[in-house]
Amino acid sequence: MTTSESNLQIRFARIGPADAGEVLTLQRAAFVSEALIYGSVDMPPLTQTLDAVHAELSDCYGWTARADGRLVGALRGRIDGDLLLVGRIAIAPDMQGEGIGRSLLEQAERASDAAEAELFTGSLSEANLRLYESCGYRISQRVPQDDGTEQIFLRKRLHAPR
Repeated sequence: MTTSESNLQIRFARIGPADAGEVLTLQRAAFVSEALIYGSVDMPPLTQTLDAVHAELSDCYGWTARADGRLVGALRGRIDGDLLLVGRIAIAPDMQGEGIGRSLLEQAERASDAAEAELFTGSLSEANLRLYESCGYRISQRVPQDDGTEQIFLRKRLHAPR
């Protein structure tokens, strides 16, 4: 697959426990910008341990995106009945804005038998909200947080229920 703007050759593969070290490194690098937005490094993507990532990847639905063998993106989630729950998307900081996050979402949606997908982000994460809405996700719920922000849940119809 080639992203539209940069002629990058991106290869997608199912995520698994063998990817844990690279995924943790990628996730920490990717979420530094979120920590700056929210003024705190106390967030699961930055505090999660290698053992926790390894365990999570043993039982999750997800995809990796690689450019020339380098892990540049990862999407993790799970399938719950007819719902694809997207839990975490991480894109290498130097590759953000290249269409990798959009492509990972499309790959996960296409490969899933789920009728609907759900994901969430924080209310200050404006770039994430723009991306998700441009991919067809619509806000379904806002949950106030103790710090004055909101956790925003978005949903998208994928397929007719089977």
